[in-house]
Amino acid sequence: MDALQSPSLKPRKILVVAMPYLGDVLLATPLFHALKQAYPSAHVDVLVFRNTVAMLEGNPDITQIISIPNRPKWRETWQLIKQIFRRYDLAMAIQTGDRPFFYTLLAAPMRVTAVPPKGTKTWWKRFFVQKWTEFDNHDTHTVLQNLKLLDLINVPRCYDLIPPRVNNEQQCAAQFSFLTDKTRYAVLHLLPQWTYKRWNEEAWVETGHYLKSLGLTLVLSGSAAPEEMAVIRRIVARLPDDTVNLAGQVSIAQLAHVIAQAVLFIGPDTGITHLAAATGIPVIALFGPTNPVKWAPWPSHYYQDNNPFDKIGTQQVNNVFLIQGEGDCVPCHQEGCDRHRLSHSDCLDNLSAKKIQAVAWSILNTTR
Repeated sequence: MDALQSPSLKPRKILVVAMPYLGDVLLATPLFHALKQAYPSAHVDVLVFRNTVAMLEGNPDITQIISIPNRPKWRETWQLIKQIFRRYDLAMAIQTGDRPFFYTLLAAPMRVTAVPPKGTKTWWKRFFVQKWTEFDNHDTHTVLQNLKLLDLINVPRCYDLIPPRVNNEQQCAAQFSFLTDKTRYAVLHLLPQWTYKRWNEEAWVETGHYLKSLGLTLVLSGSAAPEEMAVIRRIVARLPDDTVNLAGQVSIAQLAHVIAQAVLFIGPDTGITHLAAATGIPVIALFGPTNPVKWAPWPSHYYQDNNPFDKIGTQQVNNVFLIQGEGDCVPCHQEGCDRHRLSHSDCLDNLSAKKIQAVAWSILNTTR
C-alpha cells in the first residue's frame, strides 16, 4: 500500500504552500479544512505571502501561518528554509511555480503537488514528487483544482470556504453603529486590484442611489492603497450623505463580519467578492475578461464536483449572481482591451447599471 494512503502512516505535520493572491488563498481553505478533518491530530501549517495572511485570521484548521514577502531578500529566504527544512511529513503545493516546488522539495520527504501540463518547459517537476495532478488553468474551477490534491491521498473532499474570523464579534460590532441598530445595508466593493476588472464610476453612482431609494444604507469597502482610497472618496462625494466608507479602516476579518450581516454585496472580480460569497449572503459579481469557469466566486453550500459556472452568460448558482459583460469576445481571458493590467475593458465599461439594479431588486424582494 502507498505510504500516503496507509491508515497506519498518517502525517503528523503537514505543510501546504499556497502563494497566490488574496482571493486564491481563501479558495484554498476547503483543502486545509479537509486535511484537518482527515488528520485531526496533525499540525497543518500554511506557507503564504505576507500580504495574504489576513485572509486566514482565526482559521481553526491551521496550526501555524508561515509568511514570506512577495520578493524576499536572500536572508529572509534563508530563514524560511531553516524554518521548514525537513520539519514535515507531508508537503503540498497548490501552484506549479518554482518557489512552491522548491519549498515542498525542502520541507518533506512526501510531496503532493500540482504540476505544469506536459509540453510546458517545467513539466519535469512531476518526477520529484510522490503524487501529482496536472494544473488546469482554463476548464477547472480553482477550488476543484485544489481538491484534486486530496484525491491523490484518499482524503475526502470538503467544499465550504472558511472566511477569516474576528476574535471578538461583539467588540467588532460595537465599532459600527449600522451593525447594532439593525440597519439594512448593502456592501459595495468598488475597485479590484487591477484596472481592467473595474466597472465604471457612473454606474456605481447610479446603482448606489438606486439601492438607497430601496431603503438601504450604503457601506463601501476598499483597501488602504492611496490611489484606491482617492477614487472611492471621489465616488462617495456623489453618493447619499449617510454612505459609510470603510476603505482602509478595517481588517479583512472585520470586513467579513460586516459583509456577513449585509442584505446584499456587489463587487467586481476580486478577492473580497470571493469573501462575500463565502459568508453566504446574496452576491452580485461583475465579470468581464475573466473566465468564470476558473474564477467565479464559489457559491455557498455548493457541494458538487463539477464547475458551478459556465464560461459564457449571466448566471445564478445558490447565493452568487454572476453578471457578465456583453461582447463576442467575452470572456477573452486577457488583461483588458489593451492587454495590460491598467487597461480598460469595454465589456465592463458598457455594462448597464440598469441590469445590475434589476438583479438587486429581484434579490431584495425575494429575501425581504
